[in-house]
Amino acid sequence: MAVDRTTVERVARLSRLELSEPEKEALTTQMARIVQFVEKINELDTSGIEPLPRDATSANVEREDVPHKNAVSRDEILALAPESRDGSILVPRVIE
Repeated sequence: MAVDRTTVERVARLSRLELSEPEKEALTTQMARIVQFVEKINELDTSGIEPLPRDATSANVEREDVPHKNAVSRDEILALAPESRDGSILVPRVIE
């Protein structure tokens, strides 16, 4: 697969990115090198290599959620907030 300026512009448009001319040039080179690397990896003979097992039943090991002995209380945090109400910190609206 060849990566050219048109490819970079299409990916940028799909990603909703506005790129400057120097960024487009740099990304064209970088994306071409990535594709070349993947093509090189695809040349490897992997016929004798078993796929890694993926156990869908396994889960992340998580530690118990225990408050730290020096943890700051909710009341202390609310006292530091510029404005709070009903145990929550009030922040300015960012979505109309």
